Amino acid sequence: MGTDLHEVLRSLRVWDPEVTELPPFDPDAAPAEPLELFTAWFAQAAAAGEREPHTMTLATVDEEGLPDARVVMLHGADDRGWAFATHATSRKGRSLAARPYAALTFYWPVLGRQVRVRGPVAVAPPEEARTDLRVRSTGALAAALTGRQSEVLGSTAELAAASEAAWERARQDPSAEAPTWTLYRLRAEAVEFFQGEERRRHVRLRYRREDGGWVTELLWP
Repeated sequence: MGTDLHEVLRSLRVWDPEVTELPPFDPDAAPAEPLELFTAWFAQAAAAGEREPHTMTLATVDEEGLPDARVVMLHGADDRGWAFATHATSRKGRSLAARPYAALTFYWPVLGRQVRVRGPVAVAPPEEARTDLRVRSTGALAAALTGRQSEVLGSTAELAAASEAAWERARQDPSAEAPTWTLYRLRAEAVEFFQGEERRRHVRLRYRREDGGWVTELLWP
């Protein structure tokens, strides 16, 4: 007998106090720029036990105007933008080439927090992409060397053979290059910080870029 999806849904509890601590958030005490607050929240999520705080949903739109979303890893965030990487030939790479604008969403349920970032995306210089790949793990390099991301796969055996060859190359040559590996940076035009609250009086603080600086505004939950 199959699983009843709705029964499972009804059994779930949002932000169970046994496993979730909803910290207070005073928007009046927030810093003037979003990167500082993001860095603090990121560190707090990691310290609170969020296992993969660097994972984020990347949303793009393709050349036909159709949206798509997937989970990727944050590779850094600084004054130049929020960085992530993928193959330029992948589906998301092709979408970004056609429409270089995207949105990111971080969700840290252990603290009841979300961060949403939106803005134009630019390609970093190739040498930065090469450096980014060299500092990652052997497995990450092997995955990049396997390539062909988003193409139709004939069989899992085909993938296994290509992956084994890529792992061997990555072990023997840690500086091997993956020509289509590309580092992207999203320059934020808007960044929203969401803090959940037990009585559903959630705090939403949005930073919006204006005239070269940032303005902040509260949003209804």
